[in-house]
Amino acid sequence: MENIILGLLLLQARTIYQLKKRINDGLSLMYSCSTGSIQAAIKKLLKGGHISVAEVCENGKNKKLYSITTEGQKQFYAWLNSPIDCSSKGLTKVYFMGLSEKQVQAKLIESYIHNLQKDYAQLDKICKEGEAMSIKLPENDVLFFQLQTAKYGRDLTHFNIVWFKRLLKNIRSKI
Repeated sequence: MENIILGLLLLQARTIYQLKKRINDGLSLMYSCSTGSIQAAIKKLLKGGHISVAEVCENGKNKKLYSITTEGQKQFYAWLNSPIDCSSKGLTKVYFMGLSEKQVQAKLIESYIHNLQKDYAQLDKICKEGEAMSIKLPENDVLFFQLQTAKYGRDLTHFNIVWFKRLLKNIRSKI
């Protein structure tokens, strides 16, 4: 949550309400949040000196406007330029990747594709072993659904490999 907030504040200063709205409107498929989780992250970021707050008056109402500090920028770019993990939260890094240098983008995507290919090979091996077992145990429903789960993971990983290769090609065309 902290890095998402830092990324959004890098783009522009925002209130908690504006942060929540932006996360819900643009990142909710990858990352869900509550006002409480945003407030907790804001508190942690303020304590660490990664963001600052200013009181502003807008239409006669006092609001707290949060901005990223130099320390916050350092933390954000350290996170952004680190390897992508294989969770849906890893997509939040891709969401902000345009803030990173093209060479770094390509390197991160290449590394991620390599990790996806290793995952695919492992899932494919599990699927082949499961298919061999299902021939011996055709009436085993548990094995059937375990195999279907492994196939889903393998197919989803294949989709991700193809998608990220296309992204990498697009990035390289701009270098």
